[in-house]
Amino acid sequence: MYNLINYPILFFLVSFAMLCLSSWAGTRLKRRRALEEGAREDFGVIQAATLTLLGLILGFSFSMAINRYDQRKNLEEEEANAIGTEYLRAELLPAADAAKVKELLARYSEQRIAFYITRDLDEYKQIVARTAKLQGELWTAVQVPAVAQPTPLSALAVAGMNDVLNSQGYTQAAWWNRIPISAWGLMVTMAICCNVLTGYGARDAKSERLLLLVLPLVVSVTFMLIADIDSPRGGLIRVYPQNLTNFLESLHPQ
Repeated sequence: MYNLINYPILFFLVSFAMLCLSSWAGTRLKRRRALEEGAREDFGVIQAATLTLLGLILGFSFSMAINRYDQRKNLEEEEANAIGTEYLRAELLPAADAAKVKELLARYSEQRIAFYITRDLDEYKQIVARTAKLQGELWTAVQVPAVAQPTPLSALAVAGMNDVLNSQGYTQAAWWNRIPISAWGLMVTMAICCNVLTGYGARDAKSERLLLLVLPLVVSVTFMLIADIDSPRGGLIRVYPQNLTNFLESLHPQ
């Protein structure tokens, strides 16, 4: 299902068609077994309760998506700070090792920026492979001089590199942390039930038939917005690596 959620506009079209079909199914069910006039009041209570529950679920899901989006933004800032700090701590190493660490950190920053920007799956896999290789080179670049000359200053550089590597892991975990499929299944199921009930309780007037499109449209737009925010690489609302970009530009002011 994530393949569909990664394309919010397509998800909107599919959900809108599905919910419209659910409303139509409710009207067809009403023709076969019409609602008795005495039961309409009880039906209204059930319908209102179901719609309220759907609204709560959508609200909680939207809050979950926003929290995950904020987490990805905060971790991008922390990652940029960790790289920038280690770039300064590299001066604590011997001159040759410091130059090597700085050059590797600049290349590493480019790969981290590409990680945030790319949407292509094949390119993403290549970025992950290059990032893992650079991480190994970065760790070796600080480990060798630290072991050769174990001093408090070299230990500080090693600790900073450890923060750089850990920040990448935290970022990757945040990008994997999305709204569970079970939550999406519950939202879709509740939306279908609400639209069936709306169609079943609608009157036969043409104006009432037009109103049957309102709920599918509103719910589908909400689905699209939640999916857009929750999808790190799909849609329009994404985390741009502004802090990483600023750090890399600061290395080359010209």
